[in-house]
Amino acid sequence: MKARGENRRMRLTLSVFICHLALAGVAAAQTRSTSTQSPSKGYIEAVAQSAFGNVTSQSFGAELGVRIAPDLHVFVEAGQVRDTSPALLGQNAQLIAGFLSQTQAGASYTVKQPVTFGVAGLRYGRAIGSVEPYVLGGAGVGRVKRDVAFRVGGTDVTSNLQTQYGVTLGSDLSGDETKAMITLGGGVAWGPWQRLVIDLQYRYGRVMTSDEGLNVSRAGIGLGVRF
Repeated sequence: MKARGENRRMRLTLSVFICHLALAGVAAAQTRSTSTQSPSKGYIEAVAQSAFGNVTSQSFGAELGVRIAPDLHVFVEAGQVRDTSPALLGQNAQLIAGFLSQTQAGASYTVKQPVTFGVAGLRYGRAIGSVEPYVLGGAGVGRVKRDVAFRVGGTDVTSNLQTQYGVTLGSDLSGDETKAMITLGGGVAWGPWQRLVIDLQYRYGRVMTSDEGLNVSRAGIGLGVRF
């Protein structure tokens, strides 16, 4: 009887010891998991978007974000929208081409209005597993360039319009201006593997140009890494 009692005590002690080891292992695993899932310090990504407003075009750029709070980043974005030409730009260019065609054969024109921009602001988002929906807002500057070219017989004569044809382009057809810009938007950032991030996004921007202002919407994808 005494031996059986000692065996029971030994088995109980062994069971307690095994449970202790198991609990310690679970705690260690939880600690490692918490460490693995700790928030990143920030992200950097390249961005490709379809831009639409006055015309449909493309936009390319890059975005950098640095975490300043659990759900908050400071971000900086820079890029270029290839064309935002309003209808009036083409209409005014057509008038000049029409004037040239009165004396020159094969007069034609092309118009483009690219916008180069840089903005900074705040991005708020809360991760749900590997997915992080977010919204953002910021401000910066946008440089709007009126890129209009005229050709006669297939030869570019834009720089010679005044000397050869007596035509001086006004600010509505030439030059550029740099004005304040605001941006609002949102998206969903997804981390499918390790530090890789895929960002499905939408951005609205308004450049405060000297006429009626310029609105540009961009929708696309960012591909980058968290650090």
